[in-house]
Amino acid sequence: MEGALIVLIPISVLVVGGIVAVLWWAARQGQFDDLEGPAHAILMDDDKPPAARSAERKGDTPDAAQHADASQKSR
Repeated sequence: MEGALIVLIPISVLVVGGIVAVLWWAARQGQFDDLEGPAHAILMDDDKPPAARSAERKGDTPDAAQHADASQKSR
């Protein structure tokens, strides 16, 4: 029984130290800076299909985007 404790206690100390090191690294890298942004981003749903969004970025009309979407579906 005592032999198991001699092995398990140092292993658990190393595991806890590893967890602390990972959490410290994540905090230093800014992983916890914006905790509310992703939660709000999922609620901001745009109702346009991806082809219409890309067409708007390029400056095309929505009709051209629908035509492009239909041509992609026929492939």
